[in-house]
Amino acid sequence: MPRYLVTTMRTANFQQSAIALHYVFLEQLREKGVLELAGPFTDKSGGAYLLTAASLEDARAMAFSDPVHTTGSSVVTVYEWNAQ
Repeated sequence: MPRYLVTTMRTANFQQSAIALHYVFLEQLREKGVLELAGPFTDKSGGAYLLTAASLEDARAMAFSDPVHTTGSSVVTVYEWNAQ
């Protein structure tokens, strides 16, 4: 199944309260078996996670439902990734 790298870069409207919701969201993805890796950047500018999904559209649908995106706290970008 294809892999997708999701980056979440904080905006000027970042809401600290979105982080707890974001971690619940990531745990739900992990429970579904679609989240491989996740973590914040050490400079606190955002983070990234690695998903498996049937298509880019499916990966975007998942990522764009992330609370850091829906609250406007982060810009979420999804890349199809040919990681080895």
